[in-house]
Amino acid sequence: MSRSALFHSITPPSTPSLTMLRGWACAMGIVVAWYVAAQAGIAFAIGVSPGQDAWLRDLAAHLLAGTALFLMARSLKRFALAMAIVFSAFTVSNAIKLAVLGGPVMPDDFIAAKNLFLLLEGWQLWGSVAMLAVPLAGLLWMFAWRQPRAWLALAGVVLAVMAVVRHPAPVVSWMDARFGDWVWNQRGNYEMRGLPIHLAQEAARNLSRRLPPPQAGEVDEALARLGAKPPSGFFKAAQQSSGGAGRNVHMIVLESFWDPTPLKAAGLSADPLDPAFRKLWKATGNARALSPVFGGYTANAEFEALCGFPVRADAVFFEGSLRRDVPCLPRHLGEAGYRSIASHPNSAPFWNRINAYGRVGFGQYWSDRDFVLDDMNREFLSDASLYRQVLERIGPDLENGQPLFNYVLTYFGHLDYPLNEARPPVIEARSENELVAAYANTVYYKSRELMAFLRELRERDPEAIIVLFGDHLPSLGWNHGGYAESGLLAASRSEFDDAMFRTLVATPLVVIDGRRGPVRTGDLPIYALPALILDLLGDERDSMLRFVAQADDEIRVRPLPGMHFTLEGKALTVCRQGGDKPACEASNAWIEAVSVLERDIFSGAQHALRAPMRTDMLQTVELELDGIGGGLLSDVLAADSDNDV
Repeated sequence: MSRSALFHSITPPSTPSLTMLRGWACAMGIVVAWYVAAQAGIAFAIGVSPGQDAWLRDLAAHLLAGTALFLMARSLKRFALAMAIVFSAFTVSNAIKLAVLGGPVMPDDFIAAKNLFLLLEGWQLWGSVAMLAVPLAGLLWMFAWRQPRAWLALAGVVLAVMAVVRHPAPVVSWMDARFGDWVWNQRGNYEMRGLPIHLAQEAARNLSRRLPPPQAGEVDEALARLGAKPPSGFFKAAQQSSGGAGRNVHMIVLESFWDPTPLKAAGLSADPLDPAFRKLWKATGNARALSPVFGGYTANAEFEALCGFPVRADAVFFEGSLRRDVPCLPRHLGEAGYRSIASHPNSAPFWNRINAYGRVGFGQYWSDRDFVLDDMNREFLSDASLYRQVLERIGPDLENGQPLFNYVLTYFGHLDYPLNEARPPVIEARSENELVAAYANTVYYKSRELMAFLRELRERDPEAIIVLFGDHLPSLGWNHGGYAESGLLAASRSEFDDAMFRTLVATPLVVIDGRRGPVRTGDLPIYALPALILDLLGDERDSMLRFVAQADDEIRVRPLPGMHFTLEGKALTVCRQGGDKPACEASNAWIEAVSVLERDIFSGAQHALRAPMRTDMLQTVELELDGIGGGLLSDVLAADSDNDV
């Protein structure tokens, strides 16, 4: 017997089933190896990882996703490479967002991703493009285009997604019962679920939130609960009220503007804030604006400042929830003869501002293409140049007698706080966190350029109302790094004490009432600013801008995703979702009523903005029409204004 025949008699040839089993074993082994290496890598390099209790379920979810990919793969080698690229892109992106902004990747981030490409330049832009393009290319390269099993696997994935889209509520209920839900602490959700489960669960939740617009009866109940009444002349020209109407209004929203002196552990060599600003701010009682966001999503702070309603969701309101033309502050003032101008030297479409600014009533929007980009801190136009050019443009308006609403959103101050050669660092810090010193020097220049602008503006427009505030706190490193080392914030939101939630969203606020000077507002949610401006103007016209401000002035509510807190004097009450504090009952009811009005006004039929019916006959006609086809009249009214600007 030959040697080869003897070998085959001892070792039978591999069967197809055995080969397949080995292939599957290798594929799943590669997923396990990647998972261990990836989790160890992000934990070591970034300080982010799922909780220990979630490791097995997170690994199981990755194995399930890997199974679907392997069924579609042309070969084991192509599967291994494509899987590593796709899984790594999601894992690294999520870890970076967690470390920088304190929260994991959410479904809305995929919708908002296009804005990232408008913001970044150079290697950062190309790196972000690669994070999207390379995984997609890897999947296309991996796919077994001629194999029926690949198409069957893809069809199975598509059918599963379609089932969730059609019936998201049962999916959410099932997943919440098994994996939990901690809305106010999305990082905690990620840590107890792992990334694939977290994304699937929150995607289903987003789909389940697509509620129908509220009907007229719900809106009436919400208005009554808030003690508000519908405006009597929506979109109708109104006469200027006597008193202060006609004074110019200047609103300056300062990118990432905050007082860094509480960072005691940082060892700053000097106070970064301009002494003149420090004096002005002290005259307001060191008032603070309470923002809906931390470290980003400036557009949500803008929406509150312009429209007088709070943002609660962890998503950009301008992007998906502002679907109607609305009488926000620019349009309300425009009805009284004001010219309303928005200035922001960023790309015009960023955060859907072109459409959003038109919907809220701005008559003109000056973006990056309208400014001379002559004093750049890397890709960010300096505040000094922005202020100078705005003053040059509005100069004729300050002289011609037509009242002006001048809205300025600065751009300089974005992460990672670059400075040009004309702005050398002057503040040193002992902290090993380089962002702390970089931010302190950014504030040094921002505050001085702001005060130079204010001096000239007040000299040229002494009777004007001026409102300025920081849009949100700056990001100071991964896991709240700069804040955590000074004990201002914990590394994870699950470890926050009550006071930290207020610290998380409080930025400097200055309101100047013309020659009367600074106003002592106390800590004020940003959404309360439009009503305050109307009060300072003496504008007593009916307005939706006062709907939310009808609440008790002594109690101020700051809604945040999955939670809120109230301020009554110096008393702070934090109400987390699912809590049963008796002190939270009234604020919970208030938030629910506000939510109904918000859905109605900004994406619904705008029942709250229609003039009250004059006769019983008209009310009867509306009720009868509303009963035909499940709300025909509401649908028609909603469709009438559902056009993009």
